[in-house]
Amino acid sequence: MGALAQGIANIASDGTVLDTWYQEPQLKEWDEANGPESQTVRLGAQDLTPQMLSLVGLDEDRMVEQVAVRTTIRDITEPAIDAHDVYLRLHLLSHRLVEPGRMDMSQTLKLLSTVVWTNKGPCLPTNFEYVRGALRSRGLIHVYAVDRLPRMVDYVVPSGIRIAEAERVRLGAYLAPGTSVLREGFVSFDAGSLGPAKIEGRLTSSVVINEGTRVELSAVLMGTKTETGQRIPLRVGKNCQFGVSGGVIGLDLGDNCVIGTNLVVERDTILYFPESDSLAPAHTIAGQDNWTIKREPHHSEPVARQVVPAG
Repeated sequence: MGALAQGIANIASDGTVLDTWYQEPQLKEWDEANGPESQTVRLGAQDLTPQMLSLVGLDEDRMVEQVAVRTTIRDITEPAIDAHDVYLRLHLLSHRLVEPGRMDMSQTLKLLSTVVWTNKGPCLPTNFEYVRGALRSRGLIHVYAVDRLPRMVDYVVPSGIRIAEAERVRLGAYLAPGTSVLREGFVSFDAGSLGPAKIEGRLTSSVVINEGTRVELSAVLMGTKTETGQRIPLRVGKNCQFGVSGGVIGLDLGDNCVIGTNLVVERDTILYFPESDSLAPAHTIAGQDNWTIKREPHHSEPVARQVVPAG
């Protein structure tokens, strides 16, 4: 499976790709033998709609050229080749065309440059104070962040969601209809919800939760990293609950699981199982349903109880 889209890229004076916005990204199933090569080509006026043509030009104040491009990805399961390629993959995620974990996102941070994200558009950090002076003639300058990844809502606003703080959801987040990201919530790229969910904690890259799951204030769901620094995918099932300042690191959970308040469970965290009066690391129940893990009086280890719902 590949992808194709036309977009507008912001190119700095030194050739740095600051960002690329794709209005209507599409998945494409190429012929395996004769599929196109992954590439980005610059488009001429004859290839653009009047709306897209109106967005092309030179922003002298920002020292940035806005150009029209067409990006082709031969196979989304292969690594990205450049910043345009990465931005198309991020759009596919936030448009809910591809679920997290279905694409190779290993080159995301390596291929993107650090950018000053402002209300007047992206800028290079190296000359920003000069650019700020030029931009002030166009009104007050708001700097949202200095980072590789921008806010999702500046590029994509999926239907049926709520986001209290735009800065806390990155482009590349996948938010299913019915999902609420509250004021202290955070969702990184290639992460998100597959069904209606409440997120008031942190979902790092590669973390996916399912419908009915609640991530309470200051909770954290984090995938561990490989030796090369890539996040290992972490999956949480339906109707799970993470208490305030609770969470999991590198531990998959099934459906109907509860992690108690002020308790972060890792794969090697030793749990006490009262039914068998035994101790075992948390990874022995990874991916299983109906577990409740909480602190209990008179036990130094977190207590794990499996409670099967009635009926």
